[in-house]
Amino acid sequence: MVLPAIRQPLTWRQAVFNFNAWKSRAHGTTVVPSLPKIVYGSKSGTVIKQGLGRQAFGLCRNEAAAVTPVHTASVFSRRYYCAESGGVRVRFAPSPTGFLHLGGLRTALYNYIFAKKHGGSFILRLEDTDQSRLVPGAAERIEDMLEWAGIPPDESPRKGGPYSAYQQSQRLGLYQEAAQTLVANGAAYHCFCSPQRLELLKKEALRNRQTPRYDNRCKHLSPGQVEEKLGQKQPHVLRFRLEEGVEPFQDMVYGWNRHEVATVEGDPVIIKADGFPTYHLANVVDDHHMQISHVLRGTEWLISTSKHLLMYRAFGWEAPTFAHLPLLLNRDGSKLSKRQGDIFIEHFALAGYLPEALLDIITNCGSGFTENRIGRTLDELIAEFDMTKITTHSALLDLEKLPEFNRIHLLRRISDADQRQALVKDLQVLIEREYKEQLTEKDVLRTEYIERALQLRKGHITCLQDLVSPAYSYLWVRPSVPRDQLLKVSPEVDTISKLVLELVENSVLTTEKLSAELKGLQKKTKGTKYGAVMKVIRLALSGQQQGPSVAEMIVSLGPREVSERLQRVLST
Repeated sequence: MVLPAIRQPLTWRQAVFNFNAWKSRAHGTTVVPSLPKIVYGSKSGTVIKQGLGRQAFGLCRNEAAAVTPVHTASVFSRRYYCAESGGVRVRFAPSPTGFLHLGGLRTALYNYIFAKKHGGSFILRLEDTDQSRLVPGAAERIEDMLEWAGIPPDESPRKGGPYSAYQQSQRLGLYQEAAQTLVANGAAYHCFCSPQRLELLKKEALRNRQTPRYDNRCKHLSPGQVEEKLGQKQPHVLRFRLEEGVEPFQDMVYGWNRHEVATVEGDPVIIKADGFPTYHLANVVDDHHMQISHVLRGTEWLISTSKHLLMYRAFGWEAPTFAHLPLLLNRDGSKLSKRQGDIFIEHFALAGYLPEALLDIITNCGSGFTENRIGRTLDELIAEFDMTKITTHSALLDLEKLPEFNRIHLLRRISDADQRQALVKDLQVLIEREYKEQLTEKDVLRTEYIERALQLRKGHITCLQDLVSPAYSYLWVRPSVPRDQLLKVSPEVDTISKLVLELVENSVLTTEKLSAELKGLQKKTKGTKYGAVMKVIRLALSGQQQGPSVAEMIVSLGPREVSERLQRVLST
């Protein structure tokens, strides 16, 4: 008898009741009515969640000796950790067959947040066993982007750690040893089927409108036949022997699950002909040897988990706790595709989007937090994270909202003195790159000048690159406006220019004070209307018809630059 799958996660009390009732019926055992409560995930020993542990749903080491174990059914449950057993260890394990994209960043972020919430460790492990699809430089760029995003791993190929190496292609001996252990205990076997035969099986299944699967032919070879073929050095792979009667497991998001993989799949390859492991073997071996306590990964792996749990059982290892995260989809419900190009993190970085804006939007569209609001920092995301609030619904990402998210986070950076200085340096690089030879006046690269422009435009710009767009070119390059163009607006160009020069020489430049004083300039002309006066000043200073207020424009440029530009008007 097996525990039925349940779509939604059970409460703690429901899980205990159902498990005990089922166990008593299935095995006729007496169930201890009150099992000890344990803690997990906090190095300080603070209770994060109470639940059933090792032994009967497992016990923490410090409690195991004091409690008489009860007879339990073979059920994979949530695995809870206390400080003595090492705490939370999670991993992000991408394949360097491409660069980091939004879906990968979201998975990495939830792992990072979960680890930091519970005082644990966040590990980056590169699963590069598919050598034919590796993209040069992708491995390094993935770690670069995690660091750029502000969620650097505690252990990684670059940083190292106690469980090196963190790249699967450098751990081949470990997988071979593990695979031979499975062969020795009968859980795996040699398969000598040629690629041609496998292709024929696939075509035959498709022709019969069936799902292609291996027919497990080599499972029935005798030891003598295997030895003979190995002696002939026939090419072969190793396959894992799937079994029926898969144990149910409790996923932290999807609740109780069980997938009878043996009835729908052929025995999977675990060691390929080139000696490299497949994902199914490598991730189980690595998670065990790296002492991964919780596996947070995409929901596409939910069906494969039963297969992985069979491997844990074959090895005699305890499985980690699993939490499968709902998919991140486009706003219309379609899948994010690497072919879109603009979902890669480097695209957003080059476009001027801030890492905290990306982290904010990919969590805002999903679940797992006590409240959903725009503008959260990483520290706030960690503080508000609640694993029990992750739902099974897919997260719909609306990238059209990203500029607004970025505007809010950029405003926060500009308002912070230390972060503003970093923005100044970045903007200096952008200005020199964008305008190059046009920068005849190097004073526009001064820190004070750029900082003033940032302060005045904060809340208006959505990213730093906005300030080097044509709309703001007047800040960095002096415009060349024909006098005839100015005279078409008003014949009193010289009078207006002199009035403004007098104003900036004798005033403390603030936008509020200038706005009031500019309104009085019209009265000092011979009939030019206020709108025309402003248009003349705007054209003379920026060469543009639209933009920020004239008062802000004057404050941004500063008295010296305003004087230089108006003197050019008077001298032509």
